Amino acid sequence: MMRQLTAIIEREGDGYVALCPEVDVASQGDTISEARSNLKEALELFFETASQQEIDARLHDEVYVTHLEAIEKAVQH
Repeated sequence: MMRQLTAIIEREGDGYVALCPEVDVASQGDTISEARSNLKEALELFFETASQQEIDARLHDEVYVTHLEAIEKAVQH
């Protein structure tokens, strides 16, 4: 079964971290492409090894990715 999932990739230090919020699976890589590929591999391994009960418990059918604005107050030292 093919699933359409979300990948959120962000820079962390010298590499990238990739997260799939639908099942809370993460991976990493030295490049965006590597992080994405490693996340795909981690997801395939998760779906291959997890019980249907675990998949059902972790799977979020609706995930929304959006931008928002928040005021950042400067911390005074």
